[in-house]
Amino acid sequence: MSNKEIKAFTQKLEAGLKLAEKRMLEEKALRNETVVVSTGGGEIQYIPAKEVLAKF
Repeated sequence: MSNKEIKAFTQKLEAGLKLAEKRMLEEKALRNETVVVSTGGGEIQYIPAKEVLAKF
């Protein structure tokens, strides 16, 4: 694969992952579920999916 092909593949992969994350958050928000998030300091937080989706 050339560098151009690798870059195009990486961009498509990142776009697909972002779309999957958004859909997951939307589903969780509809069910009033929480999302587990880790902060940089190793702290674990449970945040409502609606809040995460609003910041997305």
